[in-house]
Amino acid sequence: MSPQARSNLLALCAVLLWSTVGSAFKLSLRHLSPETLLLYAALVSTGILGITLVYRGELRATLLSFRKHWLRSLALGALNPCLYYLLLFEAFDRLLAQEAQVLNYSWAIAMAILAVPLLGQKLSRFDIFAIALSYSGVIVIATRGTPWRLEFTDALGVLLALCSTVVWALYWIYNTKDPRPPLQGLFLNFLCGVPLIALYCLFFGTWTAPGLAGSLGAVYIGLFEMGITFILWLMALKLTESTARTGQFIFLSPLLSLVFIYYLVGEPIHVSTLGGLLLILSGLVLQNFRKKA
Repeated sequence: MSPQARSNLLALCAVLLWSTVGSAFKLSLRHLSPETLLLYAALVSTGILGITLVYRGELRATLLSFRKHWLRSLALGALNPCLYYLLLFEAFDRLLAQEAQVLNYSWAIAMAILAVPLLGQKLSRFDIFAIALSYSGVIVIATRGTPWRLEFTDALGVLLALCSTVVWALYWIYNTKDPRPPLQGLFLNFLCGVPLIALYCLFFGTWTAPGLAGSLGAVYIGLFEMGITFILWLMALKLTESTARTGQFIFLSPLLSLVFIYYLVGEPIHVSTLGGLLLILSGLVLQNFRKKA
């Protein structure tokens, strides 16, 4: 198998696994509170990232580098996994899985907006149109197909979902200036993030035994949302001849997610969700087209 074929296979595996996690979030939240689910999932993810570093012979060097990068690790760990997943899981707890999942795909648009003040980038009229198109899809989903009324089915849930996209965008923008290897940086971020999550559970949330169903959900999310899938994606990017070509696989994820949500969670997919998704993806595609032009 050629390197590009291996890259394509790894990217498809990563996208397939990422497409299942929205269903896993919703099913797991039937048994655990958002903060408890996050704590257990983050512990699993930190463990699998650490084991991977041991296998690669990089754990000692990673831990030694913590002395130099402890502040960066703490700040980024506060964003991801702590704040991002707290907001996202709370949104999934309040909204339909299909709504929270599709709204989450607008993070790339949030990143384009935040890149203006934080990275000094400029938005053209074309970019502004693409952003407006995507956020019109957000409104369609949030109002379940009645945007002219501006009556949100769960305004707080929508706000939490959108805030999570801002946090995720901030995390990746700050990562562009991170000198650490990606896997090592992610492990240190989680190593700092887990105690913050535990403190949140202790003072503001709940901390309960997960039970069998909750444990399975937390392990699945820790492995395939926060851990192994990230490693697969990094490997795919390392082997590919074209990062842009590999990145296009991610556009399969929203549609696959809805399929899994329909069959696993049992949610009928609303026409408004499909329409909003189409608008969001159209904005993302237009932005990508603009970058290549």
